[in-house]
Amino acid sequence: MIHLTRAEARRAQVDRILEACPIPARVIEAVDGRALPAAEIDAVYSRKSLLAPRYPFELGAGEIGCFLSHRKAWQAIVDKGLEAGLVIEDDVEIDSTIFSKALELARKHVGDLGYIQFQTRPVKGPSAVVAREGSVSIVRPQLGQLRTSAQLVSAEHAAHLLALTERFDRPVDSFLQMSWVTSKPLCCAVPPGITDRTAQSGGSTISQKKQLSDRLSREIKRFVYRRRIRACSAKFAQQAE
Repeated sequence: MIHLTRAEARRAQVDRILEACPIPARVIEAVDGRALPAAEIDAVYSRKSLLAPRYPFELGAGEIGCFLSHRKAWQAIVDKGLEAGLVIEDDVEIDSTIFSKALELARKHVGDLGYIQFQTRPVKGPSAVVAREGSVSIVRPQLGQLRTSAQLVSAEHAAHLLALTERFDRPVDSFLQMSWVTSKPLCCAVPPGITDRTAQSGGSTISQKKQLSDRLSREIKRFVYRRRIRACSAKFAQQAE
């Protein structure tokens, strides 16, 4: 579980997650983007676009720290010689009964699929059923879902992601959404047994308040960017058929 030490309001939620998690779990200290020296940020974050479509926003310190935290978790999966690792952020709630079923099915297929999400929001858009067992399914959405609240990552794919992200130009969930770059579409376990607890656990450690004019400009840029991502995702899905 990824947890930022200074996010003290989330400590109680960390304990709840550890107790509810159906497999042994430990806390990985999140990278605090605000505490990173400029030289360290420049070594990993590219303000110049590295991939197409171009990401239209500059990353904040929290987003950089979040990306590095997930890289830290991927590295731990590889270093420990695991077949796969469950990576959870500290702002979720686990329904042990439902999540255990979802995780069991995901474990059976993560070797082939590489990366299976447990989303806190309903899976949107067209999707294909990859596997089903009882009340749980693994689905492959045409458009990869944003958020990295909880996911099962194979060691092979973790190593691949590490190689691809020695430098990055966008948030971690936006990068993972680019299946034509990662070579693996983001599959999802449904129902996941995971719900969002961001507001109840002290709020986001990443988001920043913006002026109204800035928010309007961002919405326009976000709309254009997401339209381009959808087009690339549809093309990749068509080629994979």
